[in-house]
Amino acid sequence: MEAPLVLFAALLALSGQANALQICAATIGEFRAMLGSETYPLTWEETSMADGKPLVVSILERNGALLMAFVKTREGLWAESAGVLCRAGARLELRFTADQIRMGPAAGWGLRMALGNGGRFSLSKLGADQLLIETAGWAGTFSARKAD
Repeated sequence: MEAPLVLFAALLALSGQANALQICAATIGEFRAMLGSETYPLTWEETSMADGKPLVVSILERNGALLMAFVKTREGLWAESAGVLCRAGARLELRFTADQIRMGPAAGWGLRMALGNGGRFSLSKLGADQLLIETAGWAGTFSARKAD
């Protein structure tokens, strides 16, 4: 009789630890609270592109939902995705389903194939004002963009 109670208590403890590790944000306010920073940059410009047309990534909120928009300079929308931003160790992850991502005209075939069924974008700080953004088959280095 005691063994099931001990097992149940252990499962609850593990469940609590898993939930404590999984901190997510679905709005800009929750995102800033999760990071403990009201000044975390919300716009980033790619510095690692080879074509001279950097992606500009914006973290914004539309209709009460968190959104990341990727716009290719001089080409237009690359992709935008609603989702939740979660802590995953030292990095952040925007997780999304196929219904939450919209590919733009600047998105290539590879991106459409890699993310068309959903996926995640990982964001890792490289320094005070640098960010590495990665997803299936692609990665880029970005610098914080000053407000216009």
